[in-house]
Amino acid sequence: MSNMWGLAAKGICEHNGKILLLKIRSKSSHDAGLWEIPGGKVKKGEFFDAALKREYKEETGLDVEVESLYNVIQRNYTACKTNEEIRSIQLIMKVSCSTDEVTISEEHDDYGWFTKKEVCEMIDNNQLAIAAVRAFKK
Repeated sequence: MSNMWGLAAKGICEHNGKILLLKIRSKSSHDAGLWEIPGGKVKKGEFFDAALKREYKEETGLDVEVESLYNVIQRNYTACKTNEEIRSIQLIMKVSCSTDEVTISEEHDDYGWFTKKEVCEMIDNNQLAIAAVRAFKK
């Protein structure tokens, strides 16, 4: 196992009683076609809250406010470009936004606002990426 560790920040945004999820593009090498929580990697020297706001803006077009810690998970993966094994800590934060008007990036094929019940059904039907499943199951 590699000694490389990464840090990611993901944000669960609930607006009007629904949770925002993004559908990973079908051509992705990881979790293609599954739904995930918006967010991404923290760059070297970047504060995780700034990274989360940056990633949210890039992926959804939304400006978010970081509210609180929701969960922390570990997700190991193989880096696509270097083929290195990475151990990643993901901070799952609760975030808020003032609108539900989303503009997705090229990283995703679709987005949706889902009730908590629908998210649970998606978990049961294996429609969420494993990191998202772990994030929602405290």
